Amino acid sequence: MRRAVSLGSLFFFLGACSGGSSPAVEGVDPTTPPAGCTGSCADTPTSLSISDVEIIIAQAVAEAQALGVNATIAVVDRVGNVLGVFRMNGAATTVTVGSPGGNADGGLEGVNIVPDTLAAIAKATTAAYLSTEGNAFGTRTASQIVQDHFNPGDNLQPAGPLFGVQFSQLPCSDLANRFDGAGPSAGPQRSPLGLAADPGGLPLYKSGTPVGGVGVISDALYALDIDISDVDTDDDEFIAVAATSGFAAPAERRANRIAVDGRSLRFSDATTSDLRTDPNNAPSFASIDGIAGNLVAVPGYANAAITAGLAFGHPASGIRPDTLDFPGLDAYVLVDDANVERYRPIAGTDGAGALTAVEVQAILSEALALANRMRAQIRQPSGSQARVSVSVVDTNGVVLGIARTRDAPVFGVDVSLQKARTAAFFSSAAAAAALNGVPDATYLDGGLSVLRKEALSQYVTDAQTFLGVPTALADGAVAFSDRAGGNLSRPYYPDGVSGNPAGPFSKPAGEWSPFSTGLQLDLVYNAIVQHVGFVAGLVPDVPQNCTGVDGFDNGFGVSGVIGQLANGTQIFPGSVPIYRGAQLVGAVGVSGDGVDQDDMIAFLSVHEAGLQLGGFGNAAAAMRADTLVPQGTRLRYVNCPVAPYIDSNEQSVCDGK
Repeated sequence: MRRAVSLGSLFFFLGACSGGSSPAVEGVDPTTPPAGCTGSCADTPTSLSISDVEIIIAQAVAEAQALGVNATIAVVDRVGNVLGVFRMNGAATTVTVGSPGGNADGGLEGVNIVPDTLAAIAKATTAAYLSTEGNAFGTRTASQIVQDHFNPGDNLQPAGPLFGVQFSQLPCSDLANRFDGAGPSAGPQRSPLGLAADPGGLPLYKSGTPVGGVGVISDALYALDIDISDVDTDDDEFIAVAATSGFAAPAERRANRIAVDGRSLRFSDATTSDLRTDPNNAPSFASIDGIAGNLVAVPGYANAAITAGLAFGHPASGIRPDTLDFPGLDAYVLVDDANVERYRPIAGTDGAGALTAVEVQAILSEALALANRMRAQIRQPSGSQARVSVSVVDTNGVVLGIARTRDAPVFGVDVSLQKARTAAFFSSAAAAAALNGVPDATYLDGGLSVLRKEALSQYVTDAQTFLGVPTALADGAVAFSDRAGGNLSRPYYPDGVSGNPAGPFSKPAGEWSPFSTGLQLDLVYNAIVQHVGFVAGLVPDVPQNCTGVDGFDNGFGVSGVIGQLANGTQIFPGSVPIYRGAQLVGAVGVSGDGVDQDDMIAFLSVHEAGLQLGGFGNAAAAMRADTLVPQGTRLRYVNCPVAPYIDSNEQSVCDGK
C-alpha cells in the first residue's frame, strides 16, 4: 500500500544546513552536540554496547509484532562487524532478489535461495558504510542513486551518481576483512551481497557520530524502490525506524537535507509518527530472546550471540590517524588487528618504470591536500571540506598505498580501490585477453538450476565494434578513466535518454536492472553465488579474489583469475590511469564525497605530484578516451567542479592539464 504525497512537501529543507540548534527530533540521541558533528566527534571513542544492540533489536521486534509480520534483524558496527542477528519465529529463511515490475531474467534477478540473514546484514552494512558525521544515508538513499536514471523514472536524465556502487564491498574482496569466528575485529568487513538498495537499512548514531547500522527484512523480497514520486508504506522501514529510536541520525545530516545535481536525496519514507508502537516502551531483550525468536549464527559473519561494536577512527576498528607518511594532512590509514598499517606507500611490482614509493606517497599526499581544500557535495554543514578515500595501484592491480581523510565514508575504501584497478586494467594491453579467459557467468534459474551462461568475451567484441577500434582493450593505446568506462556501462548511450542503444559493457534496456548490470556483475557473479551457497551450508567459501570463479555446475573451481581486479570493478567516476611518458604504470582511485569531486582529486593529484617530482603524470591528451566519438557522441574523461575550493575563487582548475 502507498500513500501519495507531493514532492514539494516530501523534499523539504533542500540544500545546505549551516548548523545552529538541532530541532527536537524523536529518537535522536540527546547528547548529540547542538551544532552537529563535522568529523571530530569520533575522536572520543564511541561505539555500540551489548546493551545498545539488545535495545535496538527489542525495539524492532516490538514494531514487527505490532505490524503482524515476522522479521530478521541485523545490527553492525561502523566498520561492518556483525553484532547480532535475530530471526523472529515464522520469518522467511530465504529471500528472492528482484526488481519490481522488471522484465530482466538474468544476473541476480529471480535468485530465490539467498538466506534472509544476508539481506539483513547487507542492509545494515550499507547504512553504516554510506553514513558519516556529515551525512546520514540509508538503503532508500542507495536505491535512488544506483538506478538507470537520476531520479528514477525521469527518462531524460543520466544514471544515478553512484551507478554500480551496489557491487562493492563484495564477499570475495581481497581488501575486505572476514569474521574471525570470535568477535569484532579490524575492518572494513565484507558485505554478503554488496551494498543494498532495498529500503529497511538505517544508520545508527550516538553523540552525533555514526556507530553502525540496522537492517531489516520481513517481506522475503530483496528489491529496491523504482518510483520515488510517492511515499511507500514499507514494513521493513517501519521496523528499522523503531529500531533506531535513541540512536537515530541527527536531522540536519539526513539525506533529505542534502541535494545532488539539484535533486534532494531520500532518507526514509517512514517516520516515528507512523509507528504502531512507542519504542520507549519496548519489552526488554531478555523477555523476547528465545520466545519471539532467536539469535542466529551466520557462517562467515556472526555467532548466535550479541557482541559490542568497535569505536571508529581508533586502532581496533582498523581505521585510525596516520602517524608516519602524511604529516599535517589529518590523514587516516588502514591497520590490522595488531595496529600495523596495511597499505603504506610501496613501489610498483611491474618492472622497469614502475612507480616508486616516493611517487606513490606524493600522489596520495596531493590527493589528501586537495580534499582538505575542496568543498564537499554530500556533507553538512555547507562549506565542509571533502572526505574521501584514495587508492594507488600498479598495472598488476597491487595496492601501492591507501589513505583517507577524516570521517570519509567507509564504503569509499573498497570503491576507491575498485576504481583505481578498473582504470589501470582497461587502459592496459592485457584487458581483452584477460576477459576472454574468464569463466562464463552461470546464471541461476531462481534456485539451483542453470538459466543460461554468459560469456565475458562478448563484451570485448561489443566494445571493439561499438568504439570502432578493432584493437580496443588489446593494445593499451587508449587511457580509460572510470568516467569513460562508466559511459560504456550504461543501458543508454549517451547516458540517460531512454531509447538510446546500450553501451557495450551494459545489458540492453529491458534486460538491464540494478541486479543485472552487464560486465561489472558478470565478472563477479559466480563468486557471489558461491558465497550465498557457503552461507547456506552447501559449498566452501569464496576465495579472496572476485574473478575467475567457475559456476556451481563446475564445482566452483577457479580458472582465468584476473588478479588486477581482485575486488571487482567500478563504473562511476573517480579514477585516472598514471603514465610515465607513454608507459602505463598504474592508476589512482578516489571515492567518498561527490563524483565530480572524486574526478578532480584523482586527476589533479597525479598532475600536481608529477609536477613536484617529474617523470610521471596523467595520460597525454591524445591518448585519453575523450578522443573517441562512438555512435557520434564523445566519451568523457574527467569532469571537474567549476569553482571547487573553499579557500579560493579559482575556476576551471583542470583545464589545460
